[in-house]
Formats: sequence, structure tokens, C-alpha cells
Amino acid sequence: MPQFINDPTLPKPDFPGSHMVIDDHYVFISGLTVADLSNGHAAKGDIKEETRLVMRELERMLNQEEGSLADVVRVDIHLADLKDLSAMNTIYAEFFEQGHYPARTCTESPSICGGSRLEITLMAKRASRG
Repeated sequence: MPQFINDPTLPKPDFPGSHMVIDDHYVFISGLTVADLSNGHAAKGDIKEETRLVMRELERMLNQEEGSLADVVRVDIHLADLKDLSAMNTIYAEFFEQGHYPARTCTESPSICGGSRLEITLMAKRASRG
């Protein structure tokens, strides 16, 4: 039976959804932006810093579930402007072992919630429970 979890350190979703849904095999994390983070407002507009903060938060959320970014199998990235792709990629790549990158989609979404430059959603293999 899936678990529907809202992280108490993040603002309660203002949409009908959950921060995370966890089943026996996977962790699904809803799209996250710097506007969702208490320390993110100063980073708005700096694509590298936005990427760094969002990736750190996603990593923290996975760690809560005894997982890590090494368990990520799929990522969806929405950029307000695809011209930021190269700069975003330089930071994004730092969070994964070279050559072990998850499957990924990246799209341009000009109106990201909260005025952020990017939003990242991911799916990770759940750590074995023994």
C-alpha cells in the first residue's frame, strides 16, 4: 500500500498532491523549486544556485527514506529558459557518479511556480527493507 507523505520542513502543498509517495519499490518526489525552500528565495534567478539547493533538498528527502541519489532512476527537469541548460547541467552532474546518470527529460516551462528558474521531480529505487 503506498504511503503519501508531506515533509514537515516544506510548505504544505497548495495543490491536491503529496511531497512524496512511497511504495514497496520506489520513492516518487513531486516537483521541487527553490520557492519551496526556506533558504531558497535568495537564490532565485541564479540557475546554478537554484539547481544546487534543489538537488541538496532532494538528496535530504531520499536520505530520510534510507536512500540516496545513487538510487535515482528517473528525473524530470523543467527550466524557465532552455538557455540555462548548460549551466544547470554543470551543477546537476556533480550529484551523480559519472556515467551513472538517471534517465531524464528536460523541458522548457516558462511559468514555474514561485518565479523559480527550475523545478525537478524524481523517482528512485527504494532501499531494501530487511
